[in-house]
Amino acid sequence: MPKLITTSVVRGSQQGESHGGVYVLDLEAQDVRQVIDWNTTDIDWRGRGWDRGLRGIAIDGETVYIVASDELFAYTPDFKLIGSWRNRYLKHAHEMSIYERTLHITSTGFDSILSFDLDKKKFFWALHVDLDRFDFKGSVYDPMGDEGPLLLNKLHLNNVHTNDNGMYISGMKSGGMLHFNGETVYMSVTLPEGTHNAQPYRDGVLFYDSKADAVRYASRSGDEDRAVKVPRYDPADIENKGIDDTRVARQGFGRGLCLINERIVAAGSSPSTIALHDLQESKTLLSVNLSMDVRNAIHGLAVWPF
Repeated sequence: MPKLITTSVVRGSQQGESHGGVYVLDLEAQDVRQVIDWNTTDIDWRGRGWDRGLRGIAIDGETVYIVASDELFAYTPDFKLIGSWRNRYLKHAHEMSIYERTLHITSTGFDSILSFDLDKKKFFWALHVDLDRFDFKGSVYDPMGDEGPLLLNKLHLNNVHTNDNGMYISGMKSGGMLHFNGETVYMSVTLPEGTHNAQPYRDGVLFYDSKADAVRYASRSGDEDRAVKVPRYDPADIENKGIDDTRVARQGFGRGLCLINERIVAAGSSPSTIALHDLQESKTLLSVNLSMDVRNAIHGLAVWPF
C-alpha cells in the first residue's frame, strides 16, 4: 500500500475558520496525519474555492512544493517552511508538474502555465493559452515583465502534465486535453466539460469526469472506455449540507488524481475522501474518509515517498 499526500479546500468556510490543509496518509498502517492547517485572512472570500486552501503538490528530491492561490511554498519532508515565492501572473493556481529541472504551475486566473526554475528558484517562462474562434493560440511571455495577459480565466485551466512529448494542458472549459509541442497549442483529445487532472495514459487519456463523478480512461482508438464511480455516503451522514451559498460544494465532486502503478490510481472526492481504483478491473479497492463536511474537498494528490 502506498503513502499519499493530499491537500484540501474548504469551499464554504468563513474568515476565522480553517479553509484547508495538508494530510499524509499511510494506507498500510491506516493512519492519517494533518500536517498543515491552512488559515489566513489575506484571501479572497468570493464564492467557489477562490483563494481558499492549498492546491497542487510536487516533490523534488527532499523538497515538497505546495501551491496556494497566488503563492508557491517549499517545505522539508517534516513540513518546515524553507521558501515561498509570488508572481504577479500567479492567481487561482491549481495543479503542478515537474519535468527535468522545471516546475510548471497552472495559473488559472491568467489562463497560463508559469514555469519555475528549481535550481535558481525563480519564475522564468510563461505560456498564455487563448481560444481564437476555433483555434487555440499559445503565446509565450516573461512572467517577470509587464507584458503579460489580463486576468480573465476564460478556459479555467486546472491541470498541466509534462513529459518528453511536450506539455499537456486541460481545464474545465478547454473542451479537452491540449498539447503544446514547443511551438503551437492544439487539441490532443476532446473531453467532457468539467474535466480535471487529464493526462496521457497508455494509448489514451486518464481524467476525472467531475460532472459524471467518475475516474475515466479512454483509449484513442475508442476500443476501451473505463469508468469508476467515486465513493458515496448516506446523505444523513453528510455534514454542513446547504451551508455553502455558492451551491458548488456537493457530495461526489471529484478532483485530485495520481498513478500508483500501471493499473492502480488514487483519486480524491467530496466530502474529503481518497480512494484507490483498479482501472483494469474497473473497481474500487479501498477508500479513506478524512471529513464528512461536504465543503471539504480534496485538491492535490501525490505519492508520498518519505
